[in-house]
Amino acid sequence: MTDGLSIFWFRRDLRLEDNAGLFSALESGCPVLPIFIFDPEILESLPEDDARVSFIHQKLQHMREKLSRNYQRSLAIYHGNPVTVFKNIIASHPIKAVYTNEDYEPYARNRDKKIDDLLSSQNIDFYTFKDQVVFAKNEITKDDGNPYVVYTPFMRKWKSNLNPAKHLNQFDCQNLFHKLADLADLPNLSLQDLGFIHSKILVPDYHIALSLLDKYGETRDYPALSGTSRLGPHLRFGTISIRQLVKKGLASKDETFLNELIWREFFMQILWHFPRTVHESFKKKYDRIVWRNNEEEFDKWKTGQTGYALVDAGMRELNTTGYMHNRVRMLVASFLCKHLLIDWRWGEAYFAEKLLDFELSSNVGNWQWASGSGVDAAPYFRIFNPMTQIEKFDKQRVYIKKWVPEFDTSDYPEKMVDHKMARERCLTVYKAALN
Repeated sequence: MTDGLSIFWFRRDLRLEDNAGLFSALESGCPVLPIFIFDPEILESLPEDDARVSFIHQKLQHMREKLSRNYQRSLAIYHGNPVTVFKNIIASHPIKAVYTNEDYEPYARNRDKKIDDLLSSQNIDFYTFKDQVVFAKNEITKDDGNPYVVYTPFMRKWKSNLNPAKHLNQFDCQNLFHKLADLADLPNLSLQDLGFIHSKILVPDYHIALSLLDKYGETRDYPALSGTSRLGPHLRFGTISIRQLVKKGLASKDETFLNELIWREFFMQILWHFPRTVHESFKKKYDRIVWRNNEEEFDKWKTGQTGYALVDAGMRELNTTGYMHNRVRMLVASFLCKHLLIDWRWGEAYFAEKLLDFELSSNVGNWQWASGSGVDAAPYFRIFNPMTQIEKFDKQRVYIKKWVPEFDTSDYPEKMVDHKMARERCLTVYKAALN
């Protein structure tokens, strides 16, 4: 046993490279015990074949293997309430400090407060670091200190404040792995130990070649093209560094990719400043809308049986792969809220269940954008026409035919609602609530 250990707690940062909190722990002067905790409160609502749990478990095993092979060290994996897990670790090891990277979601903030209280009671330091964003919390605000609620000025301030030498400096953890604690028999868990099985849905590899990024603005809106990075899950779980991605964005001739990364941080700071928006519309008067919330119609939307081919293709892609092209996400969200008058929270919850790249801030932000109720949202009278969207973004029906093979046959369902009628109904219901 050593005189004292530091703990590094992995959460949404599943990588050994360029990891701010891990680097600081390794520089602490104490041997470092790296841990991950599978939290039952998060896991209990998930299906046994949840692809995200499979992905996290796989990444942890890869990290264990790399540490064992190259450094004769390892990573401890636990399953339990984080407070209980830390109590047990503290009881069996002399812990000096705990290091981790910040998480800005309401559940995580509440959890971290409980851990901080526990550690303080034991005279153990708790250090948190910014790692999943370039600018966090209150770092990009208006001159008067208030948060931005419109994207474009936030984006401009973000870019003007960026100092690559300061903000994008990478943390070279690998040269310090000899400082990991040399402890035998660190706990490991199989998926079965967690009550899960391997998912048939796999997280796709990402591609961030400059040739892709240079054409990002031209290609990203066309779902039949391989024109997006597929980075979502890797950003969500931190298997790639945001600093590396921003450097790539800065190197591109096209700013679109960088701007998308800034959108992600914009929604994160909205969630930080306005945590109520998880359940409430940012524009409170939108919570007066009288939703129809027809469960039979919701089921048709979920299963891709609306009779609107681009909507159905998107939902079937989501159900099959855990992914949906971003342009199509906007259409299916608008269709649910405005054509069917179903509460955006229903759609947000379904996406949260299905999306591999589910991130609370972006999911809530984008659903409120589509319904008109959020920050910098589409005006309520902007209602996508599902037919003209096909002509704009899938004119040759390549994407549609991939996911809706019975399209243009007698097996394909009739349109579940008339577009013109639905549009007029939406305008009437929204006006009644907002005026």
